[in-house]
Amino acid sequence: MTPSISKGFRAAAMAALAAIVFSPSPLLARVFSPDSFTLDNGMQVVVVSNHRAPVVTHMVWYRSGAMDEMPGRTGAAHLLEHLMFKGTEAHPDGVFSQIVARNGGRENAFTSQDFTGYFQSVAADRLELMMELESDRMTNLMMSQEDIDTEREVVREERRSRIENEPGSRLNEQATAAFFMNHPYGNPVIGWDHEIQALTREDMMEFYRTWYAPNNAILVVVGDVTVDQVRPLAEKYYGVIPARDLPPRVEWREPPAAAAQRITLADPQVRQPSWSRRYRAPSYVYGDAEHAYPLEILADILGGGPTSRIYRSLVVEQKVAAAAGAWYNPTSRGPSSFGFYGTPLPGGDIQAVETAMEAEVEKLLRDGVTEEEVQRAIARLQADAIFARDSLQAPAQVIGGAMVIGMSLEEIEAWPDRIGAVTADAVNAAARAVLASEAAMTTLLLPKDDKSKGDG
Repeated sequence: MTPSISKGFRAAAMAALAAIVFSPSPLLARVFSPDSFTLDNGMQVVVVSNHRAPVVTHMVWYRSGAMDEMPGRTGAAHLLEHLMFKGTEAHPDGVFSQIVARNGGRENAFTSQDFTGYFQSVAADRLELMMELESDRMTNLMMSQEDIDTEREVVREERRSRIENEPGSRLNEQATAAFFMNHPYGNPVIGWDHEIQALTREDMMEFYRTWYAPNNAILVVVGDVTVDQVRPLAEKYYGVIPARDLPPRVEWREPPAAAAQRITLADPQVRQPSWSRRYRAPSYVYGDAEHAYPLEILADILGGGPTSRIYRSLVVEQKVAAAAGAWYNPTSRGPSSFGFYGTPLPGGDIQAVETAMEAEVEKLLRDGVTEEEVQRAIARLQADAIFARDSLQAPAQVIGGAMVIGMSLEEIEAWPDRIGAVTADAVNAAARAVLASEAAMTTLLLPKDDKSKGDG
């Protein structure tokens, strides 16, 4: 297992959070009945008891991610995630992971625009050991220049393999950079390569000392424990770490978009073209947040699987697409997006996909959704939440991911009432507010003949 989050884990985790976990997260929070308390140094602790198996997940979330990097220092949050595994005086390089493995556990970490997280899943009687290890590196991390140089090259290779050598990832990176005109979400989480190369030890220590503090962290423990067992351990290991003065958060705001954008990437590696379109949208805590819950319902109606409007129309009835759908994730500190995607049938016309998708949006804006569609979507979202009930990681992902963007447990637990109260009128109002804009971004990923091979 690599210390940093793997591509597969990142994709699986983010898909779970966005598609299943984050959408119905507050329902899960109520189902799991979390207990919570705050240490004297400001660190928030949440405990979800699940006694079905003698195991626990111990997850620490920091309210700092790529969007908190200094200008010109992109990639610092992600590189620090790597360096967190390099060791402390008490647990030198590699010892942390060796101890977790020796005790039958597994670990990983993840970085996003909004947060950075670290977790271990172990037997319940090893929880104290995990707290000892994690609290130690919260404040005592050692990073030599050699460590930084080594991990910098690991990150650069990660960037080459996952972005620069993947046409779809390259296109998405370019599109995201253009989509956000003023917000740091336009920078890639992994960082721009020339800025990764320029990161210094002073940059890394400054980011670490600024943001890795107990009063900027949330601890979520899920599994075969009780809050009475967790509290004294949290106080023993995390409670003794002094709070730090945190810098004021920059209130990043996007200016209104005034023009449509179209970005095309043609590459010899592409075998099947694809199309997408994204619109600027609010989140739970940014912009016109009253539209967030209706937009969740709308995304399910339009793109929630093989019975959704878009799939049924483009794939089943018109047969112009091999795949088609919609996306929306309201769980972010900053602005979000509402989008559509489609892939033509082999040998098919990508323009036909675009035309059909535009017709579906026009139909939606003209005729709206029905109350029956809304009620079915509500039922599906709530049913999805129930399937995750027995998971040892889902509650930690759900609660931590919501709290780290500024939502309280009370707000999280209010989700069933709020999503259940969404009406067709509210969904239609949200659709008009977001999808009626002509300032959307369209992306096309196209095949390209490789002329470098010559004629033989």
